[in-house]
Amino acid sequence: MKKLHELISEIVGSAFAKWGYSPEYGKVTLSDRPDLCQFQCNGALAAAKLYKKAPFTIAAEITNLLKEHSDLKEVTCVMPGFINITLEDNFIVNYINTMSNSEKFGCEEIGTGKTIIVDYGGANVAKPLHVGHLRTAIIGEAIKRTGRFLGYKMLGDVHLGDWGLQIGLIITELKRRKPDLIYFDSGFSGEYPGEAPFNITELEEIYPAASSNSKSSSSFLEEAKQITFSFQNGHRGYVALWQHILNVSIDDLKKNYASLNVFFDLWKKESDAQPYIPKMIGDMKDKGFACLSDGALVVDVKEADDIREIPPCILVKSDGATLYSTTDLATIIERMELYNPDEIIYIVDKRQELHFQQVFRCARKTGLVLPGTKLTFLGFGTMNGKDGKPFKTRDGGVMRLEYLIKEAGDKVYQRVIENKDITGKEAVEISKKVGVAALKYSDLSNQISKDYIFDVDRFTSAEGNTGPYIIYTVVRIKSILKKFTAAYPGFSANKAVIQLPCGESERNLMLKITQFNEVIVNSFIDNAPHKICQFIYDLSNELNRFYYENKIIAEENPLKQASWIKLIILTRDILTSCLDLLGIEVPDRM
Repeated sequence: MKKLHELISEIVGSAFAKWGYSPEYGKVTLSDRPDLCQFQCNGALAAAKLYKKAPFTIAAEITNLLKEHSDLKEVTCVMPGFINITLEDNFIVNYINTMSNSEKFGCEEIGTGKTIIVDYGGANVAKPLHVGHLRTAIIGEAIKRTGRFLGYKMLGDVHLGDWGLQIGLIITELKRRKPDLIYFDSGFSGEYPGEAPFNITELEEIYPAASSNSKSSSSFLEEAKQITFSFQNGHRGYVALWQHILNVSIDDLKKNYASLNVFFDLWKKESDAQPYIPKMIGDMKDKGFACLSDGALVVDVKEADDIREIPPCILVKSDGATLYSTTDLATIIERMELYNPDEIIYIVDKRQELHFQQVFRCARKTGLVLPGTKLTFLGFGTMNGKDGKPFKTRDGGVMRLEYLIKEAGDKVYQRVIENKDITGKEAVEISKKVGVAALKYSDLSNQISKDYIFDVDRFTSAEGNTGPYIIYTVVRIKSILKKFTAAYPGFSANKAVIQLPCGESERNLMLKITQFNEVIVNSFIDNAPHKICQFIYDLSNELNRFYYENKIIAEENPLKQASWIKLIILTRDILTSCLDLLGIEVPDRM
């Protein structure tokens, strides 16, 4: 189904063509002066340069033709050459009735046949998720869901950190605490136990203790490095412990991510890339891409038009160790071999931009990806506290994500129990959903690259541009429909048709609905979930204005009433669909 502005652009483009101008000048956009018109065309200004005519003259010619078109209610030209357009209500109503009866509201599946991998996890095993993991998880989930809605094959990859020194630190600490475990018996040749010698609570305590010991004891750190080396080279006992660490950590991570309504298709790890590294390095040497520099093996990624110094991409350090860049390049090889994606999107802290610039350039220069494969760095800003500094706990530590989720849910709970009809378990469940919605919407409503201030009191409010406000709007519609169904049990929404609007608030609601398809496509193409947030906030405002001006349940005209019910059902469905794209669930009441 074509977007509304495309249909209007075709009408205006035909008028340009009839006067001998290129139809491309007929492109229309939403008016930035809705008090004057609904849409505008600025093509006459651009056409004037090519055709050497005054822009107002061209605009007047086009306007005179468009005035005769049956779908356009009013067309005017304004100096120096703007064309202002207002549609006939019939045109708007026919469009949204088609939307209402179409799968996905007529949204075009632009991604059919294309595969995109979204790298948006990055958690380390044996460590609890903290607030620093929030943005990548919810941004990635929104982009994955939106792409899938548009027909792309979207593969979300958690890409766990499981190969570095932290594994050696954990094993070293465990060895000091439980030296008699068979994993440390070099003479043991049997099968290791299937059950881990620790649970997640113990594991999450072991790592910080090990990290602290490594800073205070050089011998501890040296032993951890040796154990890391042995583990990475196949030590049976250490590999078995590593597998236990993975299993215990992943089970816990899945629960924590699920509490955010975040899910991954791939649970890949740094270790999965290791088998690809030796051949990759060998090939880069053989083809002359890699060379020694101060003892390190590097690939020069400078380009002639660089305006700043871009350091080489290091593959192997002078001490023989590999780096994140090595693993990231090997991961690209793995992804190309297994999935052959059209694009790989990395959602990480924007401070890692240089790292990914080096990796992407190296991947292209050495032919790890096809020429048409897109590599996209999507860097996000920092979530800050009210003091403008990175969000911390009251004692200055990094807050665990589960505590932040609980804090938001507790804030919402205080408001939910004000509704005397909602108590007990239901109140708790609603509070959890709305609390998560508050967290996710407060993040996604900002441009990804920008820092923002996290204010739990403001973001959990049911007023203003917040997640709870959007959810409350959907719940309000559900409440209206429940009352209407009770009063008119025989009503069938499928047989109802949306009629011409009876007033300005209804017309504005309809016009806002027509923007859905364009918003979803643009949001995905631009990697901008905040555009969906802005759309549903505006749509909620239009719905609430319409609701306050019209007595839907008490309306005596059955056709008008049926039209209104159909209209708010469409609004509910679009709001719910958009919230689902953002990974936000809606309770039945609030």
